[in-house]
Amino acid sequence: MELLSLLRGRTFRRGVEAPEYKELTAGQPIRRLPFAPRLVLPLDQHFGDPARALVRKGQEVVRGEPVAEAQGPRSVPIHAPVTGVVEDVELMPTARGPKSRAVILRTAPGDSQAVRWSRPCDPERLGTAELIEAVQRTGLVGQGGAAFPTHLKLSIPDGHAVDTLVVNGCECEPYLTTDHRIMLEQPALVLAGVRLAMQTVGAERTLIGVEDNKPDAIAALRGQIGADEPITVRAVKSKYPQGSEKMLIKTLLGREVPSGGLPFHVGVVVNNAGTLAQLGHLLPRGEGLIERVVTVSGPGVDRPGNYRVPIGTPLRAILEAVGYREDDPSRIILGGPMMGNTVASLDVPITKGVSGLLVMPQAAEEVVASSQPCIRCGRCLEACPVGLNPAELGRLAANRQYQAMEERFNLNDCFECGCCSYVCPSNIPLVQYFRIAKALNRERKS
Repeated sequence: MELLSLLRGRTFRRGVEAPEYKELTAGQPIRRLPFAPRLVLPLDQHFGDPARALVRKGQEVVRGEPVAEAQGPRSVPIHAPVTGVVEDVELMPTARGPKSRAVILRTAPGDSQAVRWSRPCDPERLGTAELIEAVQRTGLVGQGGAAFPTHLKLSIPDGHAVDTLVVNGCECEPYLTTDHRIMLEQPALVLAGVRLAMQTVGAERTLIGVEDNKPDAIAALRGQIGADEPITVRAVKSKYPQGSEKMLIKTLLGREVPSGGLPFHVGVVVNNAGTLAQLGHLLPRGEGLIERVVTVSGPGVDRPGNYRVPIGTPLRAILEAVGYREDDPSRIILGGPMMGNTVASLDVPITKGVSGLLVMPQAAEEVVASSQPCIRCGRCLEACPVGLNPAELGRLAANRQYQAMEERFNLNDCFECGCCSYVCPSNIPLVQYFRIAKALNRERKS
């Protein structure tokens, strides 16, 4: 039965087929941007507990050196992306709006910016617990946007067993081509990360799901797999949100993660292709996560592309380097257009989980009509990939019945993909309603 599901499982039910807009950057190789003169490293740029600063004002640091330590098992350290001097440790603006504590580094002019701090290790000699500790020391978090600490992803609770590692190479968000270029240009690193992840979680096999609009990446990955390795690259239908964990598991394995459950409940661990490439590079070298690939695109960019950017680089420095010099943050989106967010200031930095930087100038924006009452057309029900009733959830949100949204209509199963808002003819901002409801419910429980 499972084999039949694998053969037929090319996609999932519902979702949307949105325009891709990837042609601006899909053919652009990864290039490095100039180092900014000043970097800002928020201590809470990952899911979980913030890191604790290890440095003080005026201290000199070298590239790769830890500048903040993990504050418990739900935290990761932060490493210096440049050789330079600590300008200060203070509150700084973030993309979310509220200020948070950050280490501010002033880049040393004229330095080669070679990595000068590392603690190499031999992963094959490490047990599971030691591997997880080593992954945590790299400071690695999910590169697809959620910034969930990778060592937690690879930590399987007692009483559960994982038989399959699923690699998310879909990159279904419009405009974004970061993972595409990584799989195409660094397939050996992706596969190195796959083998390390399999070793850590004890998986018997790996399935790599790549959308069928990336045939070159599929071929590149297959060329790095040994004949006797239990690793398979499978083309899946290009559809949004194919890259969601639950959707990809359903597509590749025919398994359904239960409401409120996680992938390990069905014997699976899911990792992003870019995350595994970082794992394959960082773990054997004993280095920390100090840079990532970011797609910079949109109609307002003179030189769109896929750029390797030090963590902490201010958006303003990136935009000036690619040919956008206006000072209007309202037109800038961090992430993709479906799940990304606009920013409050161009001085906020690139953090570990940022995969895209989109510029949507006024001339390219569509005039969006104001919200109208729900006409009960049912389009949001047809689009919701997890089978929720967004229309009813929206009605409850309008009436401030937030607890009922969670208890009776499975609000927490919503992963805010934006399909409902995308198809709504009444322009109701459903996802924003759901985010507010979740936040208020969390506040009520705290």
